[in-house]
Amino acid sequence: MDTRTHTARARVAAAQAELQRLNLHGFFVPSSDPHLSEYLPERWQARQWLSGFSGSAGVLAITPTACAVFADSRYWEQAEAELAGSGIELVKVMRAGLEEPLAWLLARLQSGQRLGADAQVLGLSQAHALAQACERAGLAFVSEHDPFDAVWPERPALPARPVSEHAAPHATQSRADKLAHVRRALAEKGATHHLISSLDDVAWLLNLRGSDVPYNPVFVAHLLLAPDAAQLFVGEGQISSALQSALAADGVQCLPYAQAHAALGAVPASAKVWLDPKRVTLGLRQALPAGVATVEAINPSTLAKSRKSLKEAQHVREAMAQDGAAMCAFYAAFEQARVKGERLTELTVDEMLSAERAKRPGFVSLSFSTIAGWRANGALPHYRATDESHAVIEGNGLLLIDSGGQYHGGTTDITRVWALGEVSAQEKADYTRVLKGTIGLSRTVFPLGTLSPMLDAIARAPLWQAGLDYGHGTGHGVGYFMNVHEGPQSISKAIPDATMAMEVGMITSIEPGLYRPGKWGVRIENLVLNVALDTPERGAFGDMLAFETLTLCPIDTTPIDRSLLDAAELAWLNQYHATVRERLQPLVTGDALAWLLRRTEPL
Repeated sequence: MDTRTHTARARVAAAQAELQRLNLHGFFVPSSDPHLSEYLPERWQARQWLSGFSGSAGVLAITPTACAVFADSRYWEQAEAELAGSGIELVKVMRAGLEEPLAWLLARLQSGQRLGADAQVLGLSQAHALAQACERAGLAFVSEHDPFDAVWPERPALPARPVSEHAAPHATQSRADKLAHVRRALAEKGATHHLISSLDDVAWLLNLRGSDVPYNPVFVAHLLLAPDAAQLFVGEGQISSALQSALAADGVQCLPYAQAHAALGAVPASAKVWLDPKRVTLGLRQALPAGVATVEAINPSTLAKSRKSLKEAQHVREAMAQDGAAMCAFYAAFEQARVKGERLTELTVDEMLSAERAKRPGFVSLSFSTIAGWRANGALPHYRATDESHAVIEGNGLLLIDSGGQYHGGTTDITRVWALGEVSAQEKADYTRVLKGTIGLSRTVFPLGTLSPMLDAIARAPLWQAGLDYGHGTGHGVGYFMNVHEGPQSISKAIPDATMAMEVGMITSIEPGLYRPGKWGVRIENLVLNVALDTPERGAFGDMLAFETLTLCPIDTTPIDRSLLDAAELAWLNQYHATVRERLQPLVTGDALAWLLRRTEPL
């Protein structure tokens, strides 16, 4: 048994002892923080610290005698490897949610016992569901404990990195205008105050950026809006005096992060507070005075920031071109190194590609940790090579590279698969069917307000016809120099709500995939912008949307099975490559230019 596994066993035992001390018979541990973030500061990575499972999503449930991690298909192989020998059960679920971890806990608890969760990191909507389930089962729901404080020695402190202004020309709308927009939305619902805890909403609304969370240019803070003022609760020293003065000119006062709960407790009894139940924790809701009325609805800023303006869209196009130029330089250098017989690994891919991105104007950071999966590692959708475990790239096979960058004018996310040497007929068929899905959805015209499952099926259709499928969604929203995963829109099988409908200006990924465990993986991803389409029948049948493909990088044509592509699909691919060549040619020289020209030759 390795050291990591020994550590997990000891940590689980310590947590179980703490549950007994607190008279708790079960505990629910989500992958979240007080802001319900997707990517967590280290302080709130309790699930990972306890179990050793490092996937970006998953739930842990624990009783005094058992412990389980619940992970969806993106993480099954990763979780099996990381939990091996720990004594922690892996429960494979088809999609993330409360239902299966809650069922696991209820099966081990008896009426009259106590089920706990930490209110400070538990979403309001999750808390409602847990409380209702406990009531039906005759359990007491207890939310005031964080057992990890007692058992996690040297628990990381809050991050406290400097915050900066996202300035013009890339910030295309003023802070004052954004605040006024949100206040108008509040007035329409009769709300007087608004609590915003989601970090991307706070950063977007105030035209601020930070680096408290890896890869996401956000900072840890809460924002409380009143009719004519706002309070920003943020770590002391993170905002300079000059920036505090600029915020004050727009009616925003900076206060210590720890004062957020007290400020909520001081909201007047006559107030009506707007809360987003998917983006506010139970702990914050409990801080409000008991008699204060609330409105539970999606944050107005979440909807507003998902709809990029014409000026923002143009900055994104420019960022995509710089990103594409970096990709060309990397792939040219990578191919040359391979021809020379240099030792190349998955880590080499990350290092070389990150270095090329760093050379481009406006680059700030990566937008997520690079996924470079050679052969069987490409079959792990969220694989990440480490110093301890990575593959050497040699011989023949498929190399999957999923990467992205943060630029002052946009956020990028791109996946390409490259055939190195000879590949099999089955690899070619898998690759081409995935490509057909990417092309099919990219060409789709659809009504304004279309919900995601209708679009998701279009990308899956070529795979379904062959009896194949993939376990992740087809697309996620993407921010504007913001989180690489941004709501509310997505393209997936999940049952949607009305706020997830497609609107003009939204940026979404299109990324169907196919994964053969132990063999290879294929995923081809572009980012697309929803644009209005002027159709002859617009007046009679409503507004229609189409996708503008934003991502600019050649798609490997060598592993294509030409017999599986029809004329329209081939025409789309050739037109895409013509656009890529035209847009990137002025930005690259030498070997990178030669590579671009060679890889964009029409079929």
